[in-house]
Amino acid sequence: MPLFRYYPNNPKRLDPELEKRIFFHSLVPPAVFVLVFWLVKIAERALSATFVQFGVYPLHVKGLPGILFSPFIHSDFNHLISNSIPFFILMWALVYFYRRISYRIFFQLYLLTGVCLWIFGRESWHIGASGVVYAMAAFHFLSGIIRNDVRLLTLSVVVVFLYGGLIWGLFPIDPAVSWEGHLWGAISGIVLAFGYRKYTIRRDKFEWEEEDDDDDEDDINGKILNTENIKNSGNPIEEGGNTVAPNTEI
Repeated sequence: MPLFRYYPNNPKRLDPELEKRIFFHSLVPPAVFVLVFWLVKIAERALSATFVQFGVYPLHVKGLPGILFSPFIHSDFNHLISNSIPFFILMWALVYFYRRISYRIFFQLYLLTGVCLWIFGRESWHIGASGVVYAMAAFHFLSGIIRNDVRLLTLSVVVVFLYGGLIWGLFPIDPAVSWEGHLWGAISGIVLAFGYRKYTIRRDKFEWEEEDDDDDEDDINGKILNTENIKNSGNPIEEGGNTVAPNTEI
């Protein structure tokens, strides 16, 4: 999307106004998804109908459309509320922090979770957005650790703090809960976190990080300067425990 082509070459500091626009833009995609979740549930209730048949039914052709539609179907309003809040927060974080590659990551998580559930789930109707929630939570957590980025690591901690209890949804404790959807969602998130580990996420640095970089650069320059002085003095230099005289071939 054009809005995400905002990075100047080697930026010193990002434009605060543009950053604010990106922040609010990142709220739009999850808001649209959650709005559709609610409209579907309201329509189902208004029509006195059930849309369960649009869920995933593993290893049956009738369950294939559920790969796309099952996240929009919920059993009741409690189920809907429990999925809406984490879905909104986690998708917002995905769009805001990963920007230009966020949509690719999201739809790959979405489809991979649905396909794996269709292949490996038990023979029953599986509905709800919780599989995608688990996928995004696992992706955020592991990606932050792999990248060792301050903001993404903070996001990982927040995910654990807010949704650490999700871990129990990975086990077959309640037969009415699609733990397979949760499990394969989490696995999908882990797979994509590793798959995208080499993609660079550019961001503005905190002031204290820039100070650390300046200190490191000064240390390196000081070491280089000292080494040059020693070489010019004609004194031997110790390298890796061995003594090497200047201008001597070994």
